[in-house]
Amino acid sequence: MSADSTHIHDILGVGIGPFGLGLAALSEPLDDVDAIFLDQRPEFRWHPGMMIEGSTIQVPFLADLVTMADPTSPYSFLNFLKERKRLYPFYIRESFYPLRAEFDEYCRWVAVQLDTLRWNRRVVSVTRDDGVYTALAEVVDDSGSILTTETYRARHLILGVGTQPVLPPALQRLGGGAADSPAAGRDGAVGLPAAGPLIHTADYLENREALLDSGAITIIGSGQSAAEIYRDLVDDAEDRGVRLDWVTRSPRFFPMEYTKLTLEMTSPEYTDHFRALPDELRERVGREQRTLYKGISADLVDDIHDTLYRLSRGGRELLTNLVSEAELETAEIDPISGEYLLGFRNTALDKTFTRRSGSVVAATGYKSQVPDFLSPLGGDIRLDSRGRLDVSRHYTINDEGTIHVLNGEEHTHGVTAPDLGFGPWRASVVLAAVTGREPYPIERTIAFQTFGVPADESDAVPDAAFALDDSKEMSHA
Repeated sequence: MSADSTHIHDILGVGIGPFGLGLAALSEPLDDVDAIFLDQRPEFRWHPGMMIEGSTIQVPFLADLVTMADPTSPYSFLNFLKERKRLYPFYIRESFYPLRAEFDEYCRWVAVQLDTLRWNRRVVSVTRDDGVYTALAEVVDDSGSILTTETYRARHLILGVGTQPVLPPALQRLGGGAADSPAAGRDGAVGLPAAGPLIHTADYLENREALLDSGAITIIGSGQSAAEIYRDLVDDAEDRGVRLDWVTRSPRFFPMEYTKLTLEMTSPEYTDHFRALPDELRERVGREQRTLYKGISADLVDDIHDTLYRLSRGGRELLTNLVSEAELETAEIDPISGEYLLGFRNTALDKTFTRRSGSVVAATGYKSQVPDFLSPLGGDIRLDSRGRLDVSRHYTINDEGTIHVLNGEEHTHGVTAPDLGFGPWRASVVLAAVTGREPYPIERTIAFQTFGVPADESDAVPDAAFALDDSKEMSHA
């Protein structure tokens, strides 16, 4: 289907991850919303490199694309299960946490039902004239070759490009990609022996066998992805005589905090509080909150220990090593062996050590970026002092409130940004701004606790207004 370059949509979405897909699903039944969504990929895929057999998502099934905004939506995870004749098996399974592969299947089930999605469209520029955004998109084939170009126009622009994989500077210097390239090169420097894979966790599965063939694997980083990869490799590594190191700069292999009062931090009230903090304090608090969403599930921590206990029975000395409080400072390739020479510093003792490794897996997370296609908009885009998108409380980055951001606001909004369960809430706010009404009622207060300084009783007002006006940042109590 070709694009009509004269037609003006209400919404033009760029990027179709879970949050963009959720917004598309919630937009679909609204008669007063004309939406179109573009993505450069040929189809929906959610973390394909981490579809490890048996892995689950870390949030309950209610945190699907739509339910927290519209429990009656036909695009819910429960309706997906019903259509697949798996609702009763899921019920009998008695686990709130869907399999990761099944959640990906659910998202693809939603995607094929929506006629507002356009795949193989790579947006290269966005301009604005007389209140209308015009996007130039290259139509590409599955290999990335350009077939033609199309033009799309809309009054509201939605950025659903999400976050990109990040490698530590030491690994980037080996020729690996930065945030714009999910995996480093595998051939080392020119003229040196070929090293084994140096990858981000985003590319794990396709490199799994090459990692085991390298003779020694080092996983750098902490969190759920690192733990899942370690658990997936450790049995085969021990069987094949492959050394498997897991090194993190964190003081311990910490579990994700999942108590109920802590979970209230994924709330509108806490987001108001976090958004209103001074910039430097917000940066520090954000770093301190990593256990809220970057830790390891407690069950997986226990399973890893049980696995190591099982593998070490009979006095067997294991080849694997787990090392905490160790920050990667240097990385190079041995010109003789072709191995990676990884230089670490123990952060507690301030002492350095070196490990050799045939391959490296960087479990070093993701970060948001300012998309290049926004460049023509120049000063219309708000940036902070660090060059990041300056996202308002209501998820916009321009003064008119017509460019909206999905999952690019962790530095401004905190733990709710990447949270799947909060995606429908954010989509509800975006759709309210687009339509001038609330198609999906926005729950403004959900927490039992007060964040920040409580108001004096004489000054208290009931349910402070959550105005959809970006010129009025909501005050916090």
